[in-house]
Amino acid sequence: MLKQSLLILAAAGLISIAVPFAGAQDTMRQSAPMQDNGGRHHGPPDPAKRTAELTKKLNLTSDQQTKVQDALQSEHSQMESLHQDSSLSQQDRHAKMMDIRKSTDDQIRGVLDATQQKKWDEMQANKHEGMHNGHGGPPEGGAPPQQ
Repeated sequence: MLKQSLLILAAAGLISIAVPFAGAQDTMRQSAPMQDNGGRHHGPPDPAKRTAELTKKLNLTSDQQTKVQDALQSEHSQMESLHQDSSLSQQDRHAKMMDIRKSTDDQIRGVLDATQQKKWDEMQANKHEGMHNGHGGPPEGGAPPQQ
């Protein structure tokens, strides 16, 4: 009887210690997708945040902001659906993801005026250079993108 009571007490103690850790881990799991590519989530950032960033960098008009945010929201929805589709191979999923991104980039570029398009093209070139160098920043020895 005493052994059983001690065993129950020890189990209860372990559970009371483990519960806060499980809760913290669950909280981390829920908050990770909210991070802008800094955490485990590698998808596009929130469309509203991305629109705000592009508004600053490209000096978007309110009409352009609406169209850009719609394009980014569509991309976000398509990426979420693609992420849920377990029937695709990783190669097919990657190809579709690249198609979605290209389509969104083309839509955004189509909304911009000539000056903004030039800046957009520079931003895209800098982004792609960073990816080919194995990180998200500028190429080694290169200057960071102009803000």
